[in-house]
Amino acid sequence: MKELVIISGKGGTGKTSLAASFAALAGGAAVVADCDVDAADLHIVLAPRVRSREEFSSGRVARIREADCIGCGACLARCRFDAVERTDGPEGTHIFAIDESACQGCGVCVRFCPVKAIDFPERVSGEWFVSETRFGTLVHARLSPGRENSGKLVTAIRATARRLAEVSGARLVISDGSPGIGCPVIASLTGAELALIVTEPTVSGLHDFRRAAELAARLMVPAAVCVNKWDINPSKADEIERAAGLAGLRVVRRVPYDAGVTRAQVEGRTLVESSDGPASRAVRAVWHELLGLLGLERAGLVAQEARCDG
Repeated sequence: MKELVIISGKGGTGKTSLAASFAALAGGAAVVADCDVDAADLHIVLAPRVRSREEFSSGRVARIREADCIGCGACLARCRFDAVERTDGPEGTHIFAIDESACQGCGVCVRFCPVKAIDFPERVSGEWFVSETRFGTLVHARLSPGRENSGKLVTAIRATARRLAEVSGARLVISDGSPGIGCPVIASLTGAELALIVTEPTVSGLHDFRRAAELAARLMVPAAVCVNKWDINPSKADEIERAAGLAGLRVVRRVPYDAGVTRAQVEGRTLVESSDGPASRAVRAVWHELLGLLGLERAGLVAQEARCDG
């Protein structure tokens, strides 16, 4: 079993659109994981039917037990995040409570409460799901508003996707990673067999591509690069591919700008389902190149000849 992770140094390069098309081209022979949990949107195109769900807990949150609180204000004096709220109580007393949206889980108030009236439970930060789609199994997640992802949730999603692939005999896991180079991306990449860095021919695209390529190299994950919408700035696309060559990365087929991508999104379909235009044909070519790099050309992972109606 191999894992292909699609990443990008910045948002908006088309990473998720390519990941969705690869899921369609795998034709149900791969397990798909949406590791971009901070801004998950792969489910919009794949329309999953949830089969199971689990709560995700990350970090801790302080909670004052009002019945046990003596109103000393030690928590208020030491909190550096303005998470402790004070209101007036009867007969000149004060009532203290924690604003959970402001609490950073540092535990200082818990440590210094003289009567131990502050609980410190794990914080439920969201849910993760195992779902079925028209292209097979999807493992994905949803964070609660204002909650952060440290990489722990990404690790759980990847582990579940790999386990399900092993159980079902799937030869490939397709992971839609997060943009950037932070903890979620590191958690998405570590231990993968191949990373596809999707970039765009702009100044920021080149800059952030270099950061993503350096991260993949540091994690010793082989990487390839695909320049999406290359024809909006051909000279910058050439510059990116030269930089990729100097870094020892494999350059795969370029994908041109195509209004069919937008039409596919409006339809709630992947590009390769909706269109047989230039971008769709390029994405199919990229897919076959990636299968070759992964050694999966003969694993039954063949392109579907999906067409839009009419």
